[in-house]
Amino acid sequence: MNETTKNSQPTRRDFVKIATAAGAGMFCAGAMAQDKAPTLATEPSPQFATPPLERVRVGYVGVGGMGTNHFRNLLRIEGVELRAVCDIVPEKVKNAQDLAVKAGHPKPKGYSKGEYDFKRMCQKEDLDLVYTATPWEWHAPVCVAAMENGKHAATEVPATVTLEECWQLVETAEKQKKHCVMMENCCYDRPEMMVLNMVRRGLFGELLHGECGYMHDLRDIKFGAAGEGLWRRAHAMKRDGNLYPTHGIGPIAQYMNINRGDQFAYLVSMSSKSRGLQEFAREHLKDDDPRKQETYKLGDVNVSLIKTVNGLTITIVHDTNLPRPYSRIDMVQGTRGLFSGYPNRVFIEGRSKGHEFEEMDAYLKEFDHPLWKANEEAAKGAGHGGMDFIEDTRLIQCLRHGWPLDTNVYDAAAWTAIGPLSEQSVAKNGVPIDFPDFTRGAWKTAPMIDSMTILDQETIGSRFAT
Repeated sequence: MNETTKNSQPTRRDFVKIATAAGAGMFCAGAMAQDKAPTLATEPSPQFATPPLERVRVGYVGVGGMGTNHFRNLLRIEGVELRAVCDIVPEKVKNAQDLAVKAGHPKPKGYSKGEYDFKRMCQKEDLDLVYTATPWEWHAPVCVAAMENGKHAATEVPATVTLEECWQLVETAEKQKKHCVMMENCCYDRPEMMVLNMVRRGLFGELLHGECGYMHDLRDIKFGAAGEGLWRRAHAMKRDGNLYPTHGIGPIAQYMNINRGDQFAYLVSMSSKSRGLQEFAREHLKDDDPRKQETYKLGDVNVSLIKTVNGLTITIVHDTNLPRPYSRIDMVQGTRGLFSGYPNRVFIEGRSKGHEFEEMDAYLKEFDHPLWKANEEAAKGAGHGGMDFIEDTRLIQCLRHGWPLDTNVYDAAAWTAIGPLSEQSVAKNGVPIDFPDFTRGAWKTAPMIDSMTILDQETIGSRFAT
């Protein structure tokens, strides 16, 4: 039996066990190695769970575009109380409050007294979960403030900007015994969840290779006068690497049981020249626009290669500054076949005819994930084709049942670390850079966490989504 399938049936005792977690050691890759290690008492636990919550009291930080989408979803999920909302723009706080009242909920307490008012919210409010959808550099500070004040933390992607912040999230979650989850919505897209189901059933055989990425023309957004246009372009001025890896790597890491029997070992990374943003500015901005004088460090196309401890390989691409159709690639290949996205195609030896791909729809009826089957109607109209609603619903389900989350702080750290590690490799002409072991060895024995096995299909969605 191959490594992909042999640990696919954890017991219910595994899921409901409440693990205590704390750090035992810390190191980072290459030149980022740390001089000091924390002196926490117990061992890390990827199977961490907390007692069930009858209701999940939520404080939300950052209610712009994505934040408002999640806020709307949470208003529709049974068992959620939106107690507080925080944003540096008072009008956005009021909009969220109005949405809550319109949906029949009590008016959340508002916080909008400057950039650090989320700390006051975390200190004063009686909350179970603090959820953030702020600019990237604020994700770690909000999560740390939440956990240090006794709240679980959930963040939009990426979880951090630096390796130091990755370790900070891990150590704080362990010390405070709180969840810290990165809300990677692409893990909950329907094709990716179908493929996860097929992987768990062994249809592709032993997995060997994956290809993924984030390939999205963001030039209009980066030069926009609102939203991400106010901050995202600045990263391209200062950084060169794979800056936004989690949409692509999240599903691939789940297929491959990363942090649960395997681990990222090292990566190499290289970037192309930087041309796309400069040409866009020259062609679309007025001559007196100061943005025309900006210079950009980020190469237009970054390609990173990852090798796992068990010998699997992964290619991950970042491409957001050039004209192109959207793609995440989402290809996974094993000894018996493969799935390839954009367009979605399947080939299974002995099942597919000859050497020809089949369309995904030929497999969807048989292998559609039960989370999607149960929540399809409720997810209609939600962000990103419904996957945002599925991920928000799933988080609340796990917290209310007291189960380990589908992903945890170690996943948030490992997936996000690709960004700063790729920057190191690019800066050193593509030399291999080792991944830190955020689990400190616990990945070797950690049982697989899988949304297929935690919940009986009959209960998925029925108690929570309305």
